[in-house]
Amino acid sequence: MHIFKGCKFVSPLQQLLSLVCVLLGISLIMMLDGCRSSSEPWVLLGSAGIPIWDWTSVCVVMSFTVLQVALYYLPVGQVTEGKMGCDGKRLKYKLNGLHAFLLTVLLMLVLWFAGVLRAGAVMDSIFSLVTAAMAISLIFSLMLFLCPIRTPSSAHVTYDNTGMIPKPLLEFVLGQSMDPRLGIIDVKHFVMVRVGFIGWAMMDVNYLLTAVEMKNSSLSLLLVIIFQLIYILDFLIDEASVLTTKEFTDEPIGFIMILGEFIWIPFFSSLPVYFLLQRPNHIHFLSAVPICLLFVTGFLIYYLSNEQKDGFRRNPRDPAYARLNTIRSPAGRSLLVSGWFGWVRHPNYSGDILMMFAWCLPCGFTSVLPYLPVLQCFNLLRQRANEIEESCLKKHRDAWREYCRRVPYKLLPYVY
Repeated sequence: MHIFKGCKFVSPLQQLLSLVCVLLGISLIMMLDGCRSSSEPWVLLGSAGIPIWDWTSVCVVMSFTVLQVALYYLPVGQVTEGKMGCDGKRLKYKLNGLHAFLLTVLLMLVLWFAGVLRAGAVMDSIFSLVTAAMAISLIFSLMLFLCPIRTPSSAHVTYDNTGMIPKPLLEFVLGQSMDPRLGIIDVKHFVMVRVGFIGWAMMDVNYLLTAVEMKNSSLSLLLVIIFQLIYILDFLIDEASVLTTKEFTDEPIGFIMILGEFIWIPFFSSLPVYFLLQRPNHIHFLSAVPICLLFVTGFLIYYLSNEQKDGFRRNPRDPAYARLNTIRSPAGRSLLVSGWFGWVRHPNYSGDILMMFAWCLPCGFTSVLPYLPVLQCFNLLRQRANEIEESCLKKHRDAWREYCRRVPYKLLPYVY
């Protein structure tokens, strides 16, 4: 049995998440409901007359998931190597997420033009779609827990120091396997990319079609949808980038990850678009210009800093990086202390935050609800930056301390 030693200690935060993760769905429904017009009658967990469960929504979520499984097997896209498996061989991943996204959008448009799909009906079923996704993610997680997938390449996770939390509960909630696979499908890669990001894109496209049906399109709505689709497309074009993220390489897959990809990414990330459909906010063209500039600035920082980081990792001797200042680490690596990484220590995260803030601004300032995604993103990236810095301090020691002295800000210059 392969034991993944990185998850032996369970932090108080993980214990808390283990107990309250099921509240994600309830919180999401209440946030979505809060976006609706204040003149509508309200009842607990949903406005009056709007069901929070129906079997049609279950069929919709299941059909989408099965479709993504089928598209995973498309004979297109490159197969790339990722991290090292426990059997000493590098894990391989099928990267055809962009093709799957385009075909899913095409199918959706065909159904809409044919009159089979009414986008407004999907939006009206938003609460039941969330609860259906919760139910399916729970069943999926139970299957992974009760029938764990054992492969030579996948590390098994054990938990020590679990405190008051029963060990089986932690294995279910946080996961007991690092890289479970069903055939060629890597389960973690599938839920992150195909369910999470493509699901988010489908919600945006559906909201756009709803606006067309309602004759309710506006500049603010179009800006948010365009910004989010650009962000998603960039992710899918560079799908291999997910293979090196900390969440992908270091965290097991359990109920909380599956639940997050099924409901939090598609429905919570698209909350600003849903808000604008419920409470239109018309902005002037001149107001849109600085918002667009903010998004473009964030996108360039995000893209160029990632390019610099990845390129320097691949070939530090590349002439393109000859003018960059570095610090030699005892681990045998060189740390960039100029360029984007001389500005802040995590410029790619800074770009992420700016982009997300840009697609919240068209919603105006009448409610905090559409700004919750960017606030959550900032908190998540702040925590992730702290985790990375702890790891870098252990690895690079005095070299990392010198880097922090020369580049004092983590995410935002002169702020944080």
